[in-house]
Amino acid sequence: MLLDLWDRATTTQPPLTWPVSLLLGVVALALTWSPAGYRLVRHLVTLVHEAGHALVAALVGRRLTGIRLHSDTSGVTVSRGRPRGPGMVATVLAGYPAPALVGLAGAYLLGAGYAAGLLWGLVLTCALMLVLIRNLYGLWVVLATGASVALLSWSVSGRMLSAVAYLVVWSLLLAAPRSVVELQRQRRRRGGRGSDADQLARLTGLPAGLWIVAFWLVCAVCLVLGVRELTQGLG
Repeated sequence: MLLDLWDRATTTQPPLTWPVSLLLGVVALALTWSPAGYRLVRHLVTLVHEAGHALVAALVGRRLTGIRLHSDTSGVTVSRGRPRGPGMVATVLAGYPAPALVGLAGAYLLGAGYAAGLLWGLVLTCALMLVLIRNLYGLWVVLATGASVALLSWSVSGRMLSAVAYLVVWSLLLAAPRSVVELQRQRRRRGGRGSDADQLARLTGLPAGLWIVAFWLVCAVCLVLGVRELTQGLG
């Protein structure tokens, strides 16, 4: 069983042609910019966002105590350690760029033919997050995401597997900058004093708006580089 999983995860598939990839990009664009579609994609973005917080918190030596994912597509990752300093700044900073960076890394993996590896990596991420989830809704989101991707990765053909992986990567790349725009809108409407940008402002003394610009620039650069990788051969 484990050998079969390893074989599936490491088997390579030829990258999709740029017209097919671009078509999947259009589908992902329609998803991320429609209310119902964005809400669905936003759950995946939030999952990766919180995984980014958790990974960096662990890397800088903070002790993770739990992750919560909520039905309004928000989330929170709680860790213990020094309340200020570079480690705390890095932990808070990691969230919004994470989906864009994962999307960009995914684009390069797809270019190398590792569509299956990308999807099984997402399954592994969900499995690791299960031990940190502290609410029922978050548990449902992680289980549903991991199980759905695992089922697809195990059962569909290589070309369909590639299509699913491309759609996931396109969705992450396109939704990441939109989530930053939504952050700014929420701050204008509600004040947003608990947002990542506002936490960074308190930690560093730099304005929250500057951190939002930084988030958006990272997401925009990843989108440009990711699109270039996903549409190789265009023009």
